[in-house]
Amino acid sequence: MACYRVSLCFLLTYLLLVFGHPPGRWIDIPSDAPEVKQVADVAVREFNRVNNGEEIYRQIRVTQVKKKIVSGTNYDLTLILGRTQCKKGHDSLLDSCLRNFFAPLMGVKCTFSILTVPWINETKILHQMCSQESFIMELTDTETSQKHNVPSSESEDEMLKTLTLFKDFVTTYNKKYSDQEEAARRLKIFSQNMKKAQMIQEMDQGTAEYGVTKFSDLTEDEFRSLYLNPLLSSIPPRQMKKAILPIVSAPDQWDWRDHGAVTEVKNQGMCGSCWAFSVIGNIEGQWFLKKGSLVSLSEQELVDCDGVDHACAGGLPSSAYEAIEKLGGLETEQEYSYQGHKNTCNFSTTKVSAYINSSVEIPKDESDIAAWLAQNGPISIALNAFAMQFYRKGISHPFRILCNPWMIDHAVLLVGYGDRKGTPFWSIKNSWGTDWGEQGYYYLYRGTGACGMNTMCSSAVVE
Repeated sequence: MACYRVSLCFLLTYLLLVFGHPPGRWIDIPSDAPEVKQVADVAVREFNRVNNGEEIYRQIRVTQVKKKIVSGTNYDLTLILGRTQCKKGHDSLLDSCLRNFFAPLMGVKCTFSILTVPWINETKILHQMCSQESFIMELTDTETSQKHNVPSSESEDEMLKTLTLFKDFVTTYNKKYSDQEEAARRLKIFSQNMKKAQMIQEMDQGTAEYGVTKFSDLTEDEFRSLYLNPLLSSIPPRQMKKAILPIVSAPDQWDWRDHGAVTEVKNQGMCGSCWAFSVIGNIEGQWFLKKGSLVSLSEQELVDCDGVDHACAGGLPSSAYEAIEKLGGLETEQEYSYQGHKNTCNFSTTKVSAYINSSVEIPKDESDIAAWLAQNGPISIALNAFAMQFYRKGISHPFRILCNPWMIDHAVLLVGYGDRKGTPFWSIKNSWGTDWGEQGYYYLYRGTGACGMNTMCSSAVVE
C-alpha cells in the first residue's frame, strides 16, 4: 500500500513537472500549438477510416481545443473537416491530390475526445461526434472571427478570405447552383477571378477599383459568350456617310443625363444583344433632341426582327440602323418588352413610336467625338471589355497591350465626358443593369483611345 502511495505521488509530481498544472482540470490551449496538430492529425485519420464515403476529408481548421491531465493527457477538440475530391485507395496519388486540394464548400464539424499516454506511446479515440454535412461558407461570423480560429498558414488564411467573399457574393447576387459539384467549381473560378482582378487592379493606370462583381463566378470564355459581342471585331461594318462636325469647340464637360436625353440603365441579361441596346440608346437620345419626348424604345424588336444581325449571338450597330429603316420604325419598350432571347418577330407598323431617317459614322479623333456628342446627343460606340468583368467604380485605364483597341467586343452608349480631380474620362452607359459598375455606368480614361472606344462611333439621324 505504501509502495502504491509512493508511486502515485511520484506520478503526480512527474505530471506537474511535465505539464505544468494539476491533473483533472480542463484548460484551454492555442489551436496552433504543436501538440494540437498531432492529435488533430490522429482525429482526421480516424474520421477518414470510419467514414463510408469514397472521398478523403482534410482538416480546414481547429475551432476549439482544451486538455486535462489524467493517466496521460485527455484532449477535447472541435475540427472543421472539408471534403476533397481525393479518393480512398489511390495512395500513390493522394499526397499530390491533397497538396492541390481547393477549399470545399461542403464539410463537417466534428468534436473528438482523444487520450494520449506518451510513456507507453499510445493514443486512443475516446469519443467522436460529427454534425451532418453542411456548407462551410455558412459558418457564423462570430465563429470565423474568434482568435483561436485564425489559420496558422497563409494558404488557409487566403482560403477563409475567399470563402467569406464568396459567401457575400452568393448572398448579394442571389446565386443558385444546381448541386455541390457546381458550387465547388464556381468557388474555384471565383478564387481565380479574384487573382485576375487583383492583377488588373495593380496594372491599371487610372483610379478604377476592380474586384467582386456579379460576373465573378464566370470563366472568361463564359463571360464573353454570354455577355459580349465578338462580331464587332470580326465583321466589317456597313459603310455610312460621315457625320458633319460642329464648328464650335467642345465644352470642358458635358453629360446628356443632365439634359434629359438618356433613359434608365437597362439589362441585356445573358444575351449578346449589346449592339441593340447601344443603338436603341442612341435613337432614344436623337428622338428626344428632335421631337422633345424621351421614350424608352424596344431592343427586343431588333433581337427578333433584324434579319442581318444575330440576336443574342451578336450584331453591328451599322446593320441595326439599316434594319430599323427597313422595318419602318421602333415600338416602345412597353409595347414590345425585352425577353433576353430571340422570338418570332412581332413588330407592327401600327405601333411605331419612333423612326430614323439614316445613320452617320463619327470620326475617330476624341476631340471631334466630344464636340459632336455635346452638340448632337449620345453616341453608339464599341470597345474592348477587357477590364469590365471586374469593374466596380472609378476611371478605368488599362494598358493598351492588355486592352487591344482592335479587339472590340462590346457595344455601349457614350453619354458624356469630364474629369475627376484632373483625370479625364468618358461617361458610358452600359446594359448590364444598375447592380454593375457605378449604378450601371462605366467611366473610361479619355484622350488615348482607351480600349478602342473611338474605333466604331455612330449615330442614327432623325429629321
